[in-house]
Amino acid sequence: MAAIGDVDEANSALGVAIAALPADDLADLLRSIQNDLFDLGADVATPLEAGIEGALRVTPAQVERLEAAIDRLNADLDPLTSFILPGGTPAAAALHLARAVARRAERSLVELHQRVALTPAAIAYLNRLSDLLFVAARAVNKAGGGDVLWVPGASR
Repeated sequence: MAAIGDVDEANSALGVAIAALPADDLADLLRSIQNDLFDLGADVATPLEAGIEGALRVTPAQVERLEAAIDRLNADLDPLTSFILPGGTPAAAALHLARAVARRAERSLVELHQRVALTPAAIAYLNRLSDLLFVAARAVNKAGGGDVLWVPGASR
């Protein structure tokens, strides 16, 4: 139940990010991801060992869709030269928060997978989702003034 709750929290964090974005392609993509996260919750709620035929499972195609979106968003971004602080525009900050929550959900699924067999694509989906949200935050910040860069030792 903890893993399902973490996935639900990631979905809610995505809702906050969507609310901060204009109605555009990125918001549409994130809404489709919200639907995928419900699929993922259903997948986790029905472990493979239950052997339930027709159980809803996350598919490799869903993971590939995230990877394609990462590539599209990343194509217009400058290469990283520094770590990025979570922030920038309100929408980018919300995307960074959703990324962190998705990472927690991924850790929960990995921990659960050590005890119960899960669909490999479910774990891969959360991993790629957090990467997509990082790139999406960068894309939003590019349009809104740029990333907030980490300056090592700046506040000493």
